[in-house]
Amino acid sequence: MTEEQIIGLLTSNIIYLLAAALVVIVILKGIKIVPQSEKYVVERFGRLHSVLGPGINFIVPFLDVARHKISILERQLPNATQDAITKDNVLVQIDTSVFYRILEPEKTVYRIRDVDGAIATTVAGIVRAEIGKMDLDEVQSNRSQLINRIQESVETAVDDWGIEVTRAEILDVNLDQATRDAMLQQLNAERARRAQVTEAEGQKRSVELQADAELYAAEQSAKARRILAEAEAYATGVVAKVIQDNGLEAAQYQVALKQVEALNALGNGSGKQTIVLPANALEAFGDAFKMLKGGK
Repeated sequence: MTEEQIIGLLTSNIIYLLAAALVVIVILKGIKIVPQSEKYVVERFGRLHSVLGPGINFIVPFLDVARHKISILERQLPNATQDAITKDNVLVQIDTSVFYRILEPEKTVYRIRDVDGAIATTVAGIVRAEIGKMDLDEVQSNRSQLINRIQESVETAVDDWGIEVTRAEILDVNLDQATRDAMLQQLNAERARRAQVTEAEGQKRSVELQADAELYAAEQSAKARRILAEAEAYATGVVAKVIQDNGLEAAQYQVALKQVEALNALGNGSGKQTIVLPANALEAFGDAFKMLKGGK
C-alpha cells in the first residue's frame, strides 16, 4: 500500500477516527480512580456536586470536575509554644502538638482557608483559657487531665470544619528562672520538713517501745513477786500445818533450823569478823543441833 493510498484511507475515515478518539477521551474523563488515602471534591458548574471516595468512581465528563484532592491521612501540626498565666499568676510557656485528620473534605474546603493556621490559633486560645483556670501545681501534676480538656475543647471548636482531632499533647511546661529558684527553695523546705517529721516520728516510736519494754519488765517483776509470795504462803501454810499437828516440838525444830542457817551465814562472811553472842547463845545452838540430829 502506497503512501497516497494510506492518506486516502485516513481521509475517508477521519470522522470515525475522531469519534473513536472522542469516546476514549470521554471514558477517561468520566472515570476517576481515587487512592485509598484521598478523597476528591467534585464540582459541577462551580458548585459542590459530590465527594468521591477511594476506588473507581464515575462522573459526567466536561460537566463534573475533581476540583480538590484532599488527603485523609492523619496530620501533625508543627510544635507551637504559647505563653499562659496560671490561676496563681505564674507565667508559663506551654509547648503543644496537635494531630488531626480530615473526615468531611467538603466542609474543610468551603468553610476554612488555612486549616493548620486555624487549628493552631484555636489551640493557643484554648490552652491559655484552660491554664488560667488552674494553679501551677495543678498544671504540673494533672497534665493528663489538662490534655483531655484541651482535646475536648478543640474537637468542639473544629467540628464545623469536618476535622477530627485525634490527639493533643503538652510536650513541656517551661518556667522563668525566678520561678524555678522559688520552687527549688520550696522543694528543699518541704524535704527538710519531711525529714524533721520522720525524725520526730522515729523518736516517738522509740519512746513508745521503751515504755512498752518497761511496762513488760514491771509486769514480769510483779508476776515473779506474786509467784514468790504464793510459794512463801504455801511454805508458811505447810509449817503451820506441821506445828498444828505436832505441837511445840515442831515449832522449836523450825526455830532451831533458822538459828543454824543464821550461824552458817555469819560464818561464811568475807573478811575478819567479830561476832558477839549472848551468854546463853551456845546453849541455844546446842539445843538446836540436838533437835536437828533428832536428840531430846
